[in-house]
Amino acid sequence: MKPIKLKDNIYWVGSIDWSIRNFHGYLTQRGTTYNAFLIIDEKITLIDTVKYHLFDEMLERISEIIDPADIDYVVSNHVEPDHSGSLPDIMAIAKNATLFTTPSGEKGLKAHYKEDWNFQVTKTGEVLNIGKRNLAFVHTPMLHWPDNMVTYLPEDKILFSNDAFGQHIASSERFDDQLSLGIVMEEAKKYYANIVLPFGTQVKKALGALADLELDIIAPSHGILWRASLPAILGEYDKWCTNTTEDKAVIIYDTMWQSTEIIAEKIMNAFDNKGFKTRLMSLKDNHISDIMTEVQTAKYICVGSPTLNNNLMPNVASFLTYLKGLAPKNRIGLAFGSYGWSGQSVGQVEQYLKDCGFDTLDNIRIQYIPDEEQLEKTMIELEEKII
Repeated sequence: MKPIKLKDNIYWVGSIDWSIRNFHGYLTQRGTTYNAFLIIDEKITLIDTVKYHLFDEMLERISEIIDPADIDYVVSNHVEPDHSGSLPDIMAIAKNATLFTTPSGEKGLKAHYKEDWNFQVTKTGEVLNIGKRNLAFVHTPMLHWPDNMVTYLPEDKILFSNDAFGQHIASSERFDDQLSLGIVMEEAKKYYANIVLPFGTQVKKALGALADLELDIIAPSHGILWRASLPAILGEYDKWCTNTTEDKAVIIYDTMWQSTEIIAEKIMNAFDNKGFKTRLMSLKDNHISDIMTEVQTAKYICVGSPTLNNNLMPNVASFLTYLKGLAPKNRIGLAFGSYGWSGQSVGQVEQYLKDCGFDTLDNIRIQYIPDEEQLEKTMIELEEKII
């Protein structure tokens, strides 16, 4: 339970959640961390806390450095309980601490915890002196809740970036140069695709507001801290927030008797023939959060379902609901599927894709088991429409 030093008198004192595998619908195969940071200065400052059940782990790390009762300031960058869940416990120990948060943060924390702590509401651009150091607050509303803000420490060039630049990784390593960069980037992309994607406009504004900051470390609230690959992660965020896509098609489907699967495979081949990267992803075998990671950079999103009880397959309906909520922009959709006698599913898929704001190609709807001649004709027509 040792703290980890970032710079002189600045420590990571968070907690590691080795066992979590589902983060409100997002599959976290590698677990996660809840990052909290302690700054020792004339005013001892704690930035964020951890999920409530890991409070003791955070407390033990803080206690290795100081008496937790001596904490003067607590900064709450975000209300969500994975960040604020230990506030009641730490505020009960640090009885004289002042709690800094945004106006929406104060409202949210009071609603969550029914406590009237010594709140100090921040303004964007406001600077708090803590001795030899200063903390600058930048409000980043809807990145990804209304209360969000980031905190910048100019003397040490550290940005405490809250949910921006995070990943769900449980690891004893704390920095991007201590773990495979491929793994860190993969998880950063998945994190963006499943949490931050709907807020691209806000991300772009935040990146603009932070563009002139000198940075040695970006310290997000989850996962690995960035110090060696800052240009790489900033560059990826710049692409992701503008919905930049590749010549790539993701084919997502469920199937009952393999007819829809046969169509899916032929669609994949059609895109492959046109030089596109392709991903074939069965909803029986792939979690929706992993599918979204591929969707994030895909130009074409192809979704297939047979008809079941005059409706979509449940897995497909679930994915489409998830997709609509995450709201990727500037995509082209294709609905496809097989059917027996009624065949409503393909039209329903197509309507979902239109409701997402996608342009759509003519759907592919085939009765019973598709034969080779029918498939060949259909795929020739599809290839002509792929651009």
